[in-house]
Amino acid sequence: MNVTSPPQVCEEAKCPNIGECWGGGEYATATATIMLMGDTCTRGCRFCSVKTARLPPPLDPEEPYNTAKAIAAWGLDYVVLTSVDRDDIPDGGAEHFAKTVANLKQRSPQIMVECLTPDFRGDLAAVEKIALSGLDVYAHNVETVRELQRHVRDPRANIDQSLSVLRHAKKVKPTILTKTSIMLGLGETDRQIESTMAELREVGVDCLTLGQYMQPTKRHLKVEEYVTPERFARWETFGKDMGFVYTASGPLVRSSYKAGEFFLKNLLEKRKAEGHVVATE
Repeated sequence: MNVTSPPQVCEEAKCPNIGECWGGGEYATATATIMLMGDTCTRGCRFCSVKTARLPPPLDPEEPYNTAKAIAAWGLDYVVLTSVDRDDIPDGGAEHFAKTVANLKQRSPQIMVECLTPDFRGDLAAVEKIALSGLDVYAHNVETVRELQRHVRDPRANIDQSLSVLRHAKKVKPTILTKTSIMLGLGETDRQIESTMAELREVGVDCLTLGQYMQPTKRHLKVEEYVTPERFARWETFGKDMGFVYTASGPLVRSSYKAGEFFLKNLLEKRKAEGHVVATE
């Protein structure tokens, strides 16, 4: 990894907020999203522009060390580590994730680390390995409402598998924040959104982002609806009323979203400070 290169997931996923994250800006929080384990996914979700293959190139065993070294040099406040799906690897790359977090926390104990992970085919041992790695936020995206899962996601993914990932991460490490994201504009109904949000709260998800689906190429799913800012604002209020610690909802909101990372950084720092006070009393 080149220390001066931009985080490649932003370009691979065609993020509309690509220019906002570096250097702090409005929210005074320097963030980056880094994609581990290569740029080729073993799955083919119908919304995603990342390239796919049955057998991607092997993992770089030095990547956890080199990634941590580069991030530490950037002087970031908050980093999101994400990856493609690697169904070709026995543990889906969980050990690779965990090593990266451990190396990063060793170099920069103060940095807030979020891992946005695959579902590891439902392998809860893999989920546990990452949840206990030292990260601050465990994120895994359900992507869409229950009723549209098979239409939108790769057949190897489903909402029950995703819910089990989020539930288990919270079970083995109750103090971490759990987070997920839903795309709107794929043909979902309000009732389906409400029901999916309720399921997320049932498994203890803390943070939710909702954003507009944008068709990355003509080969991908078409946009069924452009959701109005007013309706996005309604979902943000609805999420807060449901008890999510943080809900971000807007057309350009994405799972890795700068304003959200600013909020989560401050929340995590506050919780740690309060925990330290309680421990010393």
